[in-house]
Amino acid sequence: MNRNTPLLICLSLAAPVLMLPAQAQPIPAQAPLVSVAEVPPPLPDPFGSITLNYENDTLGGTDRFYSSGVQIAWRSPSAELPGLLRFLDQQANRLLGPGSVRWGAGLVHSIYTPSDTQRRSPDPTDRPYAGHLYGALVLQRDTGSALSTLELQAGIVGPGALGEFVQNSVHDAIRVDTTNGWDSQLKDELALNMVFERTLRTPTLRVGGIEADLLPSMTLALGNVSTYGAAGVTFRVGQGLDADYGAPRLRPALVGSAFFQPRQEFGWYGFVGGQGRAVARDIFLDGNTWRDGGPSVDKRPLVADVTAGLVVHWRGFRAAYSHVWRTEEFYGQRGGLQSFGSIGVTARF
Repeated sequence: MNRNTPLLICLSLAAPVLMLPAQAQPIPAQAPLVSVAEVPPPLPDPFGSITLNYENDTLGGTDRFYSSGVQIAWRSPSAELPGLLRFLDQQANRLLGPGSVRWGAGLVHSIYTPSDTQRRSPDPTDRPYAGHLYGALVLQRDTGSALSTLELQAGIVGPGALGEFVQNSVHDAIRVDTTNGWDSQLKDELALNMVFERTLRTPTLRVGGIEADLLPSMTLALGNVSTYGAAGVTFRVGQGLDADYGAPRLRPALVGSAFFQPRQEFGWYGFVGGQGRAVARDIFLDGNTWRDGGPSVDKRPLVADVTAGLVVHWRGFRAAYSHVWRTEEFYGQRGGLQSFGSIGVTARF
């Protein structure tokens, strides 16, 4: 055999492959490292959500001013509304705009105290004692890139809100000094408020497997409890950002969404945000609406919050922690920024 025979055999076998055109040898496609994606409209959601929030100034290392807040909120599936709510939704159609419809209800309890809670006769230049208990009816429209909310609140401010009972019962249970100045709290008053809010969700920036977006928001509140206009924005970084509109909170803060609708099994994000409020009325500082001579202080017309935290969701559960730094709310307020924490837990069912 010719010594070149093996080489000739190999070349003859390889020839058909070597002669293939270039396009017949595919190169694996790679996803772009950086991309921007519009948020798609939400799919029909057969699940409702229930959220429990707990906020307390001790989580921020203080014990004054906005002392604590508790909220339980339910949001419906994105389904047809009951008859009476359907009528209300139709009346609010122009305000809320298009989107998948949800409705909800909530119960909220908040407590406010001065900086020195051991004085039996509180400093008249310090924040008054007050409790606030109210129920809320909520209508929402979700387009995927915007969430519009109309919230109607009705409740009570004053002794009937049980602020003294709740605070001192908890203090007794954890063996902390009870608060002594509740006899001077705001008097009982019917508390009515209406809140409209729109939160936008920008297209998602993806860098590798990490996403980022912005949540600008605008809020208008009218009522004898609080009247203000607010604007804010939240920056988020993580995965699965299209599941919600931010961490759930109590008003007047950046409240996020009490529901979430995940498109993947696991998601998370860290966030930082801020909100500024122009305040025309705050019953917890201005005092009772139709009573003269009660406790009050001179409120500041502009208040700002800075918020940072973390949200994690897995299957049908979501957990969130927010830390808030709030500027002074009235003239003569001592101690500078107020700091408090907020914990939120949501379950889909």
